[in-house]
Amino acid sequence: MKWRRTGPPDGGYGWIVVTSAFLVMGLTAAVLKNFGFFFLDIQSHFGVLTSTTSWVNSTTIAMLHIRAPVASVLASRFSHRAVIVLGGLLAALGMVLASLDLDLPWLYVGMGLLQAPSSSGSLIPTPGGGALLIIGGLQLNLCVCGALMRPLEETKDISDASTVVVPPKKKPVFHCTFTTKPELLLYILFVVFAAAGFFIPPLFLVPFANSLGMDKYWPASILSVLAMADLVGRLSCGWLANMRLMRNLQLLTMMVTMLGVVLLLLPVSHNYLAMLVFCSLYGLLFGGVVAIHVITIVDIIGLEGFDSGLGLFMLFRSIGGFVGPPAAGWLVDHMDDYSAAFYLSGLCLVSSAAFVILVDCLVERRKATEEPSDPEVHQSINQQEEGEGGNVK
Repeated sequence: MKWRRTGPPDGGYGWIVVTSAFLVMGLTAAVLKNFGFFFLDIQSHFGVLTSTTSWVNSTTIAMLHIRAPVASVLASRFSHRAVIVLGGLLAALGMVLASLDLDLPWLYVGMGLLQAPSSSGSLIPTPGGGALLIIGGLQLNLCVCGALMRPLEETKDISDASTVVVPPKKKPVFHCTFTTKPELLLYILFVVFAAAGFFIPPLFLVPFANSLGMDKYWPASILSVLAMADLVGRLSCGWLANMRLMRNLQLLTMMVTMLGVVLLLLPVSHNYLAMLVFCSLYGLLFGGVVAIHVITIVDIIGLEGFDSGLGLFMLFRSIGGFVGPPAAGWLVDHMDDYSAAFYLSGLCLVSSAAFVILVDCLVERRKATEEPSDPEVHQSINQQEEGEGGNVK
C-alpha cells in the first residue's frame, strides 16, 4: 500500500486554472497601474495635496504586501480557493464603501484595508459612486475564479489497483533559519529601495503628461503601450534567464540599472512621441525586472526556503511601496514639477542595484567555499578505488 500525490494537471483542467489565474490578475494586480489616470480627478475632488492623494495608492500597496504572508498562512491552513473567494468579497465591499464618497480617510479604509487583500484597491475611476459600484460588481467574479481553484489530492494505491482519494497534507508555513544570511538581508534592502521606485512612475505618468498639455485620452494610450511592453519584457527576460548566458543576479543588476537610467531620462520628453518611446522602454525593463527579481530568491536561500523567503520579500517590499509614492508626492508639491517624482524613482532603483551586486558577490563567495571540497573528496574516492583494485590484482 503506497501513498502518492497526484501531479499538477498538464492540460485539461489545468487550462481552467490558468484562465482563472489570468482573470484574477486582470481583476486585481493589473489595475494597480491605472490609478494614475484618475489621480488628478481625485485630487481636485477632495482638494488635497499631491502627497495626500498618494497615500491612497501607497496604503493599498502596503496592505497588499503586508497581508501576503497572512494569505500564505490561510492558504496553507484552509485552501487557495477559500482565500481568493474571501478576497473577492472584501474587494467588492471596499468598492461599495468607497462609492459612498464620505471623505478621503474613508477612501483609505475602503481602498487600502478592504481592497488590498485582492490587490485591487488602486482602481478609482471617478469620484462618482456608480462607477465604483460597477467595478465592485465586476470584482465579485473573483469569487467565481476562486471556486475554480481545485487543490491537488493524494491517492493511496491498494492491492486491487483501485485508489482512494484523500485530502492533501498541510505543509509547514514559515521557516526563519535562513534570515541570518547576510545575502538575504542585503537583498531585503534591495527590495525596499526598488519598491520605493517601482510604484512611483505609474502613479505620476498621466499627471506628468497632462502637465505637458496633452489631451486626456493620449495618456491613456501611453498606459496601454506600457502594459504591452511590460508583457514583452516579462516573456523576453524569462527566456533570457533560461538561456543561462549570465547569472540571474547579474541579469537583475543590469535590468534594474537600465530601468533607473530610463526613469532619470524620462522627464526630458516634452511631446507624445518621446514619452511613448521612454514609456515603452520603461515597460520593457519593468517587466524584465518583475520576471527575474522573485526567482532570484532561490539563488540566495534555495528552493526549500522559497515560500518563506517570498513571504518576507512581500512583507519588506511593503515598506518601499508605502513610502515611495507619498515621498514623490511631497517633492512634487514643493518643487511644483512632476519630473521630481521620476528623478526620485530612478535614483532609488539605481541605488538598489548596488545591493544586488553585493548579494551576487556573497553568493559566489559562498559557492567558492563549498566547491573546493568536492575535488578532494573525488580524489580520495578515486585513490581508494585504485587501491582496492590493486589489492584484487
